[in-house]
Amino acid sequence: MKQVFGRSRGRDEEPDSTTSIPTSADLRSAARRAAGRWPGGHRNRLVGYLVLPAGGLLAVGLWASGLLGTTGPTVTEIELGPAYATANVPVQATLELRSSSCFTPQRVVVAVRDAKGDNLDFPGTDNPRVCPSGYSLTTGTRAFAAGTYTVFGAYEVADAWINLPSATMVVGAAPTTGPTTGKSLAWSEEFGSALSPAKWNSSTTSSYRYANHNPDDNKLDWLLPSDVAVGGGAVTFTAQPSSHVLENGLRAWTTGLLTTEGTSQGFQVRTGDYIETRVKLPTAVGAWPALWTWRDGNNEIDSFEYHPDNPNLLEFTNHVNPAHDYYTDSSAIRPGQWVTIGTSYGADSVQWYVNGRMVYQDGTGVGAGWSAYLILNLSVSAGEYHPSPTSTAPFSFAADYVRVYR
Repeated sequence: MKQVFGRSRGRDEEPDSTTSIPTSADLRSAARRAAGRWPGGHRNRLVGYLVLPAGGLLAVGLWASGLLGTTGPTVTEIELGPAYATANVPVQATLELRSSSCFTPQRVVVAVRDAKGDNLDFPGTDNPRVCPSGYSLTTGTRAFAAGTYTVFGAYEVADAWINLPSATMVVGAAPTTGPTTGKSLAWSEEFGSALSPAKWNSSTTSSYRYANHNPDDNKLDWLLPSDVAVGGGAVTFTAQPSSHVLENGLRAWTTGLLTTEGTSQGFQVRTGDYIETRVKLPTAVGAWPALWTWRDGNNEIDSFEYHPDNPNLLEFTNHVNPAHDYYTDSSAIRPGQWVTIGTSYGADSVQWYVNGRMVYQDGTGVGAGWSAYLILNLSVSAGEYHPSPTSTAPFSFAADYVRVYR
């Protein structure tokens, strides 16, 4: 898809057949701006097209050093999303570009226009590098009212906006039913009695390079089945310093993990399932609890990750068709608090719930044939992305159920 060159007001209008022809003065002014103010002083050309009222195209070339010179980059839009969202639920946009040669625009955004033409853009990014190998943007989140919107990528060069081909985003009304409507309980663990080895494996996981310990992913984990204990209707994972030394030279902590992988049941969640757990968030710095999925080296969907150094934030991530969100709620999420977290593994969009309310959907989904094993665990941060433990005192994380509906 070819880019559409808008006037200097560019991003405020999606490219369509109503775009008026700029005057010769407009073009001369735009050319002067490009010649004198292209970032980095490159001798590049913008090749764009104006959609004429009669339906024809007018090519416009702008050089960084005059109106004649070397041929500059041609930008192609490879992917643009989302195609749909749910009203008042934050959603991210994705944009993938490819350029015939590398250049650095001042800014790249996914622009949004409502039926009235109002600007409702997703958060953009400054000074990205766009090259033939491609550039991918995943924006911050934004929520929209129900309706139909026009979305399009746009980038700014020399204070002029260049609009890329547009698409439609449909925002539907929020569902009046919950995530379990039409589903029945397919699998559950209420932690009311001793763990069944037919359901849970606490010794190894293929997500760890050495099965029972993991120097990767900025973790200090060394699995110890006795660090997982059931009592009082809940399971408690405990992490504590150990004498083990990881392959990277760091001192490991023993800790607990439960997975359905490597069991006689071999239970897997699959496309269309809804999973829910209620957990007590840890308080100690260095704690890293999560409910996630894994199979064949990926198939990972993170229902949640939590770090007490970000006390009011849950991390939601789709690693299958990449998307993520940092969800903040100071009343529902804080160290020592019990919170209910759910995930609906939709083919086209994964949805996350906190205390029964949908708070994020990714618009990318897991695809029709996805399935994966469950992992519920307490990791220990090694200090690169989040602080490592500040003392040698053991710390814990608890859950009182895991339920899967389909």
